[in-house]
Amino acid sequence: MFDFDLESVLIKASVWVVPILLAVTFHEAAHGWVAWKLGDDTAKRMGRVTFNPFRHIDLFGTILMPVMLLLASGGKYMFGFAKPVPVNFMALRRPRRDMILVAAAGPATNILLAIISAWLLNWAYYLPQEYIGWIASNLLISMHINVILAIFNLMPLPPLDGGRIAVGLLPQPFSGLLSRLERSGFLIIIFALFILPWIGGKIGVDLNVLWWLVGGPAEVLVNAIAWLTGLT
Repeated sequence: MFDFDLESVLIKASVWVVPILLAVTFHEAAHGWVAWKLGDDTAKRMGRVTFNPFRHIDLFGTILMPVMLLLASGGKYMFGFAKPVPVNFMALRRPRRDMILVAAAGPATNILLAIISAWLLNWAYYLPQEYIGWIASNLLISMHINVILAIFNLMPLPPLDGGRIAVGLLPQPFSGLLSRLERSGFLIIIFALFILPWIGGKIGVDLNVLWWLVGGPAEVLVNAIAWLTGLT
């Protein structure tokens, strides 16, 4: 008979679920809020400028896909996405500039959340003993999740935020060429995240490109935030 402690499982799951839901919710809400303030009320009218996580969850991308990947990989890989906030860039007052600001709002919000989480972590140990472990774990994971989400989204590949920023900054014809990658951008990400490391494992070469592009910089930024907030 299995020794299954439901309460323990739920507590362990919440340590990951709560920070991820908050990171995704604030990220998407920030896109919608900045777009609204810059002239496009599409997200506002659709109820996406909200801190209600259920308005941003994509059944497949936020729940089913990460779970399937975790099970298929034995807990080694997880990848998912939230429901993108709709933005009509032509409705923005200054489309090229404002597109950059709308795209940057999500990662900037995640970095701010990481800083707040690190700062609060300094005070977690003053809480009652029975709450310290759960809250400290949430804050520590929140710090890492938000940094990873920010850096991942800043990669200059549409449809990621960094791709939209690059399209707004680059002159023609380079911005036009980059914007055309949007349709295949998701497939490129999947290839780099899963297929390349699998090929590398077969031939004995480290081809984990996303670790080089995201994992390394994320580690540097987490350490910088820890130093900035006096976290020890």
